[in-house]
Amino acid sequence: MKTHKYMSVFEGLQRDILSGKFARGKRLPSETELCLRYKVSRPTAARALRELQQMGVIVRRSGAGNYLASEPAVQTAKTHTLGIFVPGLGKTEILDPICNEITRFAQTLGCAVLWGDATTPIVTGADALQLCNEFIARKVDGVFFAPFESIPDRSHWNRKLADKLSQQKIPLVLLDRDLGEYPSRSEFDLVGIDNVAASIAITTHLLEQGRKRICFVARDNFPSTTDLRLLGCREAVRRFGMKARHQIPYFGDPSDPRFVSNLLKVSEPDAILCSNDQTAALLMRTLAQLKRAIPDEIAVAGFDDVHYSTLLTPPLTTMRQPCRELAQTAVKTLMERIQKPELPPRQIFHSHTLVMRQSTTPLELQA
Repeated sequence: MKTHKYMSVFEGLQRDILSGKFARGKRLPSETELCLRYKVSRPTAARALRELQQMGVIVRRSGAGNYLASEPAVQTAKTHTLGIFVPGLGKTEILDPICNEITRFAQTLGCAVLWGDATTPIVTGADALQLCNEFIARKVDGVFFAPFESIPDRSHWNRKLADKLSQQKIPLVLLDRDLGEYPSRSEFDLVGIDNVAASIAITTHLLEQGRKRICFVARDNFPSTTDLRLLGCREAVRRFGMKARHQIPYFGDPSDPRFVSNLLKVSEPDAILCSNDQTAALLMRTLAQLKRAIPDEIAVAGFDDVHYSTLLTPPLTTMRQPCRELAQTAVKTLMERIQKPELPPRQIFHSHTLVMRQSTTPLELQA
């Protein structure tokens, strides 16, 4: 994902705050001072301060300057230790930046953060169970858990891991997806985006570009978020007043020419919505091998807006997830759950953003 200039100011101020350089309620450097120190423009410095203000870390007083908040954004009775439990961390693309932001924000609140899977990859349920036991042994106060998505018995292991932590009275916040298959809903807080609404939006975009035969592609052993995105795709087609007379969903390996050739032969799509950007990237490479032009013959779209989506040929239309906002909400939700374990389970959805690029150019513009 793109690194913005304001992040150097944002992270520098975070380090100074964590080190105790600024006392609570005391004035911070002005925008002009930050411009000189970090060699950035005034709008860049102002954005960094605005981000810290939105997090509740600083208070901006008109005509008086910027001050470190008198109390932390989330009240803590002690320094909490929080665990990040994400199988496949380092390969998840969308969850990696979210976990980075979780760490930054939690540390700003004075929390320690332990990354699971940082040195030893979690490949199987047994690997995850070992990490679960390590979190328990280290007496973590809460855990951010992204359930397994790519192993055949994931629902069994997700439930087993969540129950083990719950038995030790360790609060959980789920990231991105629930424990089981759609439409089941667990008893844990969940932070993510509304995948049905996001899929309706991106499918509607394809339909408005003149596409009439839309397919949906996902790899095998997909998570519950894929079910929701497929549901949104079908709903958008229905709302658009179209009756799909072709097969919409295909599940398989998008890098396999035989799988893709069969999809093209059976459904003859003029647009393909993929469950995520990685699937879209693999599909685009296979379509190129099969001499199918994007977007002239087939439009392609994905989900997540990962860092390489602009580097694909052509650049990929996708649905962006707000990583920083998701991370901050996850931290606040977990801290509230630690302090008030009796709260009812919550699903907290953030808004998504459609990013239109050349992979879905309208048919009339091509003509």
